[in-house]
Amino acid sequence: MPSDPLSSLFDRALDADRRALARLFTLIENDDSALRHVMRLAHPSAGNAEVVGITGPPGAGKSTIVDRLVHIARKDGRSVGVLAVDPTSPFSGGSVLGDRIRMRDHYLDPEVFIRSVATRGAHGGLAAVCRAGVSLLDALGKDIILVETVGVGQTELDILGVADIVAVVLVPEAGDTVQAMKAGLLEIADIFVVNKADRDGAGQMASALRAMLSLDPRPSELKPHLLMTQAHLGEGISELYEETYLRLKDMRDSGRLAERRERQSIAEVTRLVTSSISAEVERAMSEERALKKTVAEVKSGDLDPYTAAERITTSLWRR
Repeated sequence: MPSDPLSSLFDRALDADRRALARLFTLIENDDSALRHVMRLAHPSAGNAEVVGITGPPGAGKSTIVDRLVHIARKDGRSVGVLAVDPTSPFSGGSVLGDRIRMRDHYLDPEVFIRSVATRGAHGGLAAVCRAGVSLLDALGKDIILVETVGVGQTELDILGVADIVAVVLVPEAGDTVQAMKAGLLEIADIFVVNKADRDGAGQMASALRAMLSLDPRPSELKPHLLMTQAHLGEGISELYEETYLRLKDMRDSGRLAERRERQSIAEVTRLVTSSISAEVERAMSEERALKKTVAEVKSGDLDPYTAAERITTSLWRR
């Protein structure tokens, strides 16, 4: 789609046209050029929303927690965007979980926008469309953006690339997950949430998490906090909302939030540059006779891979 129609859609979305906003998401999900143009439109106005990541293993009750947080944020007078990151359909590349069904009570609220986005097979989970979606909702004036991930593979690690603060949601039966992911969870979490706290084993899980946190060498203000919830009853959700608010305020006042966003920007630009260079290298090696000859020499044993890589790199950098 040409840039002018995209600009028109963006302007309509700025005027609270929800259909235009939905159309923009459809375009950035399916058209890389549209995604890039929307990012150019949105990025200058982004940076004001609070972006909260909600992640953890499947079945932990993340969608219920998100639903409850939306209710509280709206009572607090804040506009909300929700992005639910779904696994990719192997057939269509589309979203298949339909988390939005669970939050249908919010659909008539003009100050809430909910969208499921697919990872589209991107390594690590969070798709470029999710990053663009956060910028888009931010630019359109949402006060808080909740990003829920499915909690599989590297998705939890990737959420650090978009979220200002991350809540890792666990349930009592996820004890093995905690053991297997200790280092990663400590790196990811700003807040630990033990959901379904009425179940057997909740106390033991909380104790295990506290023991894990006691080994964290960071100052107390940097360590993750631990909360217990029963999301289906709404218990502990107000405390989670308050903890998120206070934690973000402290990060903002101390300068840590600005530092985190700077790291995210550096990582994103690095990723895009790396991707662009990788694509050019693959194209050149498959199309250009001299480079194909170099690869053939490696295959025949006449040239080692390191020397070949140096030769190809030198050739590409001379352009």
